Amino acid sequence: MKPTERIAYSPITERAPLKLPGGARMAVWVIVNIEEWDIDQAMPRTVLTPPAGGSPMPDIPNWAWHEYGNRVGFWRILEVLDRHEIRAVLAVNGTAVRAYTPIARAAKERKWEFMGHGFTQRNMQKVENEREDIRKTTEALAEAAGGKRPRGWLGPGLTETWETPDLLVENGYDYVADWVLDDQPVALKTRGKPIVNIPYTQENNDIAMMLIQHHPAREYFQRAMDQFDQLYHDAANGQARIMALVVHPYIMGAPHRLKYFSHDLRAHPRALRRALLDRRADPRLVSERTAARVSAGRATAALSPSGWP
Repeated sequence: MKPTERIAYSPITERAPLKLPGGARMAVWVIVNIEEWDIDQAMPRTVLTPPAGGSPMPDIPNWAWHEYGNRVGFWRILEVLDRHEIRAVLAVNGTAVRAYTPIARAAKERKWEFMGHGFTQRNMQKVENEREDIRKTTEALAEAAGGKRPRGWLGPGLTETWETPDLLVENGYDYVADWVLDDQPVALKTRGKPIVNIPYTQENNDIAMMLIQHHPAREYFQRAMDQFDQLYHDAANGQARIMALVVHPYIMGAPHRLKYFSHDLRAHPRALRRALLDRRADPRLVSERTAARVSAGRATAALSPSGWP
């Protein structure tokens, strides 16, 4: 289906109120992306270009740049999240939970949500068999999470084919985060039951800020605070909002950047901290009951603590 066949236009000002547990205005979720980059392929992203140009292989400098994030940067980010008692979501490749077992184990021990992120780190449009890729990812994450199947999906680079939402539902997924088009959960039609899209972000995202827009690290802090302030104001009318903070260990886990991520988590001591900790019972933002009650294009169901998976 084309996007406009999956979701109708719905102005946020004309929806039924979206209520969060305890009357909270907002829920904030933190997504840590863990990927495995294949040294036999061109690197998904680069920090250095070779002297003669092109994409030579093996690309040791750029592979090592990313590998640093999983060897060192992740553990810095983990220390910050532990210090602030924040339970994150791990968006992870199916191959990465096996390549970086200590990371998967640390997430499992902290009861983080495991979210499918493709079996390998490449565009879903380039995957030979998408159904098989989703199946293998699901099995790998379930094994890493102690038998708990993932219920959410984030495509590598937010990429999808025309069929991705259909295949996700057919593989038992309840939510996806690729459709960055709203501040509230919305339902996407599929050839089966609807799937809920949870608001992700391309703005409060270290890849966009640091690698594409070339902002200094402090932009991460300032933008997150500005985003939170506006969304908190918007939610005063009974329309709750969802905010995402996205980090990649090879970017935000670098020594000169990490403190700005930490600043985000300790700023706004009342409002932001409440939005983060209101989910301490479980980090997932959508339940089976929510998915079933969200009508096409309109997030009308209330999230309740008992309904959180």
